[in-house]
Amino acid sequence: MSDQFSPEISSRICKHMNEDHVDAVMIYAQAFGNVENATKAEMLSIDAQGMNLTVQVNGKIVPVRIQFDHTLADAEDAHQTLIAMVKQGRTKSQ
Repeated sequence: MSDQFSPEISSRICKHMNEDHVDAVMIYAQAFGNVENATKAEMLSIDAQGMNLTVQVNGKIVPVRIQFDHTLADAEDAHQTLIAMVKQGRTKSQ
């Protein structure tokens, strides 16, 4: 893990996403994790290459790894990438 994605930064991003953007985490699971029938999703960690989620499907918890389309440079790049992915995911589901 690079310095830009220390465990503290990963934890801060995940806490924010899980508390304030539950709908976005679900979009990541459905649109990018190909788990269309997910009923719940939680972001566990994020690094420069991707994010790890746990997703509830048919009452079972399954791990999901989503790779980013580029290596993230820093936390700001993560922020912008996650926003772009939500927008892209919403478009996919329409």
